[in-house]
Amino acid sequence: MPVPLLTTAEARRAAVEALFSIHEIIVAPFDEHMMTMPWVDFVLELAQKYRAGWLVAGHDFRFGHRNAGTPALLSKKAAALGMGCDIIPAVTLDGVTVSSTRIRALLEQGEAEEAARLLGRPFSLSGPVRHGKGLGSSRLGAPTVNLVPPAGQLVPAYGVYAARVSVGGRVYGAVTNVGVRPTVDIDGGVTVESHLLDQSVQLYGKGCRVDFLRRLRPEQKFKSMDALRRQIARDADSARSYLASQEGAAL
Repeated sequence: MPVPLLTTAEARRAAVEALFSIHEIIVAPFDEHMMTMPWVDFVLELAQKYRAGWLVAGHDFRFGHRNAGTPALLSKKAAALGMGCDIIPAVTLDGVTVSSTRIRALLEQGEAEEAARLLGRPFSLSGPVRHGKGLGSSRLGAPTVNLVPPAGQLVPAYGVYAARVSVGGRVYGAVTNVGVRPTVDIDGGVTVESHLLDQSVQLYGKGCRVDFLRRLRPEQKFKSMDALRRQIARDADSARSYLASQEGAAL
C-alpha cells in the first residue's frame, strides 16, 4: 500500500526552486523499473542518463531492489564515478529524530502543532477552490473555501482545525473541517472545507493553500443544521482566539 505523501511532487518542486538556483528539476516516477533496479544501476543511471555531478541523500536513504543500497554504498560508488556526494545526518529535536514517519503519525492523530514543530512549518494542503453545495454561505452564514485533497497526499485526522487559507497572495484566518461532513453529506468522499473568518469573498476556481494550525475538535454529526450552525460559531470563536494568540506570540 503506497505511503501517503506529506507534500506533492509539485510542492516539492516549488520548494526546491525557491531555495536553490536550479535550472531544471526532474521528478522520476517510482515505477516497476525503479523498484526492481539493482542499486548499482540506480547510481549509474544518475551518472549516465541524468549526468549528475553531485548527489545528496539522507542518513537513512535506501534505494535499489530490496532497498539494498545504503548511504555508505552511495558515497563509495559516487566517488568511483567522479561525483560528489553529501549524506545529510539525522536531524533531532528534543532528542527525537525528525522523520516523515513521525510527522505522518502526528498528523494522523490530529497533532497539527507538534507536526508543524518538526516540519518547521504548518502542514498544508493545496488545490483549486471548487464549488461545494452552497451550505456555507446560504445556510450556515459563513463563506467557505472547498478543496479536494490531492491524490496520494496525506490528509490529517478528521476534525475541525484553526487554519490559515492563502489565495491570490492574501491570507485569511479560517476554521477548517476535514472529513466527510456527516451532518450534511450522504454521498461520502473526504473534503477540506474552510469557513473564512469575518470575510466575504468569491474565490471559486482560484488556487489555494490551507495551513493546519491546531485541531479544535474531532468531526461529529449533529442532530440539525441549527445545531451545526451554532457549533461552527463556537469553532470560529476558538479559531479567532488561537490565531490572535499566535499573532501576539510573533510580536
